[in-house]
Amino acid sequence: MSIVIHHNPDCGTSRNVLAIIAASGETPTVIPYLETGWTQAQLLALFAAADLTPRQALRTTKSPAEELGLLNPDMDNEALLAAMLIYPILVNRPIVCSPKGVKLCRPSETVLDLLDRLPPGPLSKEDGTPLIDAKGHRLA
Repeated sequence: MSIVIHHNPDCGTSRNVLAIIAASGETPTVIPYLETGWTQAQLLALFAAADLTPRQALRTTKSPAEELGLLNPDMDNEALLAAMLIYPILVNRPIVCSPKGVKLCRPSETVLDLLDRLPPGPLSKEDGTPLIDAKGHRLA
């Protein structure tokens, strides 16, 4: 299986999703999007595949969204997308692509739907919430 994760190493959820993917036996391609940035075509394709609008994908905390006026409900998708190209941190993360689909993996257990096999348990979220028990059964 080929998995791609658009990853922010400073984010606990993103690190946890990457760990879950690795624990499942996959070696994902890691895209450090804060370093590489985005293209408009790339974002439009990711959002379409994940069934997201730019507003739904907007990172509203720990980003310049508020100071840029992007939280204003009258801000249109084109303006949000343009800002995301300038400020890659505005895109919420992690976004994971696999043959099973594309998802914004918040909360982190969302990634389990994209894997061919579950990681062995026990496995917990970044906050300690159990995801998979010691017998390998999914809890979330």
